[in-house]
Amino acid sequence: MKKIIGDPPDCDAPDTGKGRRGFLKQGAALVTGAASASLVQGANAQGLAGQPWERVYGAGFTGYGQPSRFEQPVMRHMRRAYGDLAPGSGSALAPIESLEGIITPSGLHNIRSHSGTPDIDPKEHQLLLHGLVQRPLKFSMEALWSYPMTTRTHFVECSGNSAAALAPQPAQVPAGAMHGNIACSEWTGVPLRMLLEEAGLLPQARWLLAEGADSAHMSRSIPVEKALDDALIALYQNGERLRPEQGYPVRLLLPGFEGNMNVKWLRRLKVTEEPTYTKDETSKYTDLQPDGRALQFTFEMGVKSVITRPSSTMKLPRTGFYEISGIAWSGAGRIRRVEVSTDGGATWAEAALTGEERPKALVRFRLPWEWTGREAVLQSRATDEKGRRQPVRKAWLAQYSPAMVYHNNSIVSWAVGADGSVKNVYV
Repeated sequence: MKKIIGDPPDCDAPDTGKGRRGFLKQGAALVTGAASASLVQGANAQGLAGQPWERVYGAGFTGYGQPSRFEQPVMRHMRRAYGDLAPGSGSALAPIESLEGIITPSGLHNIRSHSGTPDIDPKEHQLLLHGLVQRPLKFSMEALWSYPMTTRTHFVECSGNSAAALAPQPAQVPAGAMHGNIACSEWTGVPLRMLLEEAGLLPQARWLLAEGADSAHMSRSIPVEKALDDALIALYQNGERLRPEQGYPVRLLLPGFEGNMNVKWLRRLKVTEEPTYTKDETSKYTDLQPDGRALQFTFEMGVKSVITRPSSTMKLPRTGFYEISGIAWSGAGRIRRVEVSTDGGATWAEAALTGEERPKALVRFRLPWEWTGREAVLQSRATDEKGRRQPVRKAWLAQYSPAMVYHNNSIVSWAVGADGSVKNVYV
């Protein structure tokens, strides 16, 4: 089997110092002394004096905490579809290259909006449930708060995420600017099943129309099976009330389904016998086939991963040990395996996972890697609990029309140059 210098070892090898556990120990030991820490030869008065801020009384409390001023550059990547003419139409992508763990801070969660963020008074807002039900119901926000709630951790990904990676030439922008229309939060709310059972579904009920209270009245058709499974009427995100840009005061959450279906600012749910074929599910959000036809209702997001560190536009400052880290997810359920390659897919090593016990949530993967100064191509591929594995880019492209821009879950490649610079490349 072909190997290159710096390629991760075979993870199935016994722990003889050359397997993954041995590699982790070796990496930790070498990083401590060689990567970036400065050695201290002994304590002295000057070294113990401390910094100026250690001798000044600190700032007082604030009503709502903010990030450090030194972290202000960590912001979302903006894409305004119509520029200044409609600043609320477009998307804001999470800076995944600057984040850690699996939870996305609420203030950095990705946004996709077709007509800006409405300013909704929760005392006036209501949710209507009607159509093919025995008892049409209308819920005030106060009424929804009185229902038993559940809390789950799930990702929300726009189906147009990674469309920028389908451009003819690879863009040299941060990872989040290409693949950051994804975020993962802890959501709290009322199971939709509970409200549907209270209303009483009629025998012919097969679909729901979910409609938002934004000026575009964004709406999508939802299968009843999904509504009765794990759909949530979300009221809280990461422990606090929903942010306005995330659907305040109430949104629909459909774990694993494309983000556009997770209707924000939810105002009504109409139970129907057939799909409604709204403008938002016919004019876009369809998969263009090679023969010119369009495939509708591909709801589930595919298995996917992306290395976030090191990634495009970064630079390795020196040779030595680094941690390759990134995120993986699947709309089908749990991530079971993530493999990393440093030679463009010739060989693979299994990464350690954090969060794999959660279905339809982000997983953080990590693998130590020694960069010797030679060129390398970093890739990751994920496999979910249904055995589905992330496809290579060429195989994904072969399935669709060249005009296809949705559901790109193909393998992402970053090239590390001899000077340590990291670039986006197509493999």
